[in-house]
Amino acid sequence: MASSTSLNAESLSFASQRLLALAQQLRHYKPPPCSLDDNQEQIIEEAAGKVVSQVGFQESVTPVARNLEKFRPKRAAVLICLFEGDAGDLRVILTKRASRMTTHSGEVSLPGGKAEEGDKDDDETATREAKEEIGLDPSLVNVVTVLEPFLSKHLLRVAPVIGILNDKKAFKPTPNPAEVDAVFDAPLEMFIKDENRSAEEREWMGEKYLLHSFDYETEDTKYLIWGLTAGILIRAASVVYQRPPAFLEQNPKFKFPAVVNKNTVML
Repeated sequence: MASSTSLNAESLSFASQRLLALAQQLRHYKPPPCSLDDNQEQIIEEAAGKVVSQVGFQESVTPVARNLEKFRPKRAAVLICLFEGDAGDLRVILTKRASRMTTHSGEVSLPGGKAEEGDKDDDETATREAKEEIGLDPSLVNVVTVLEPFLSKHLLRVAPVIGILNDKKAFKPTPNPAEVDAVFDAPLEMFIKDENRSAEEREWMGEKYLLHSFDYETEDTKYLIWGLTAGILIRAASVVYQRPPAFLEQNPKFKFPAVVNKNTVML
């Protein structure tokens, strides 16, 4: 659970009743228990850098087999920063990765990245990375909960941190040109609707799953939101709106390979 679970006094004057009610609702959210029992060990390891749009599913539906090689998963966190749009809808801040990057260039992602030694928790990782990537001052964000971790394509453990931006006008995006080409926002509810969505069936060690993609256009710019980012946003929207998506998710019960190393990825 997030440590920063209260709205500060200054931000109260900016928060709408809807955002205050949402914060109260999310503070009471409890992630489902992990499917691992006490005798199972996590053997996941990761070699990637920044968290980007990759295939991923909740850790709670991902059992991990025992193995002589035991690794503590490397952690990362992403920020699901919500605010109230001009039309009264809930919106989430997203980024488009810099086109000059050598990996996953131009893909849509949530602000975030790997935990650093000085980070005290997932909240700090997510808000620190958001400041580094898009200039979002952590003092503007009220963290209200942390969803269950996801496992990325490279078997990195990613914690989705939900924060509320009460005063949208106070945030002036300043993208880090080395990492981010664009900052935009999208309606959160889009990720539990069946509109503008497509799915591709894939397979991992004999288990079939669906890779969801969402098309979104704003200010004459088209974005494709897919993979880990889409999976996290589907889950976040389900929690916020307290209803399941209007489509089949088809998350597999993964069977991990006997040996996991830095080259192990989901195809």
